[in-house]
Amino acid sequence: MAPRAVITARRLRLGAELRKLRELAGLSSTEAGRLLGTNQAQISNIESGRFGVSGERIRAMARNYDCADEPLLNELITMAGARRRGWWEEYREVLPAGLLDLAEMEHYAAGLRVAHTVHIPGLLQTPEHAREVFRQGVTPLTPPEIEHRVSFRIKRQTVLYRNAPAPYRAVVHEAALRMKFGGPTIARPQLERLLETSERDGVTIRVIPFDAGAFPGSGQSVYYIDGPVPHLDTVQLDQSHGPVMLDAEAQLSKYRKLLERMEAVALGKRESRDFIQAIARSL
Repeated sequence: MAPRAVITARRLRLGAELRKLRELAGLSSTEAGRLLGTNQAQISNIESGRFGVSGERIRAMARNYDCADEPLLNELITMAGARRRGWWEEYREVLPAGLLDLAEMEHYAAGLRVAHTVHIPGLLQTPEHAREVFRQGVTPLTPPEIEHRVSFRIKRQTVLYRNAPAPYRAVVHEAALRMKFGGPTIARPQLERLLETSERDGVTIRVIPFDAGAFPGSGQSVYYIDGPVPHLDTVQLDQSHGPVMLDAEAQLSKYRKLLERMEAVALGKRESRDFIQAIARSL
């Protein structure tokens, strides 16, 4: 089997989950290959995402690993069988791979939770606001590069508008609401977009006001992406060099607790809408 030309985060995650199952069974890749009727190199290539794997082979591996988690196996088989190119692939040559991986995970997510302290979450930004954000990058982007990123960000927002969208919960600090990217003529429509989007089914936007004082996670932006089963959840953190993906259970547990504590200090949904409206009127 020829190696894949492009290894996406979704393919890497599939391989990583198969590796976890093997390691939980206490098997080396050599032993796993022998049980499967192949060799260590084949197992390593599957686990690294370089080679594809069929649903039948995943089930055979699961039997060898004594894994009876049927919901997890079904999702792994779904991940292995996906062959359709997503819309994000048209950006493969013009944007960092990490951004494409993020759009792919959003597309397949069962739920989305985000917390931001100094930025409006990307899925809630207007094109004008996003354009101003990209203009502030440490490494200057050319006008075409900025427009590619703006159009990509807006296309990502379709996950909120499709039929039966995944639930989306956002916690936004007052600081982000008052940043005024591009001045009042851009900031006011951005706040109005937040109010409009908050009325959609499945979307919850809550605000942490300055008056809440200190709170856990005040210096972080966190994006928690629910997988089809909890075992496949992912946390995405923004870094200057690009998005970082975390999926170890200890990390997932930490960020679930962090988001819960941030939500606990945020205003309720209705109070948050009133708060955003008051800021918009002041501009």
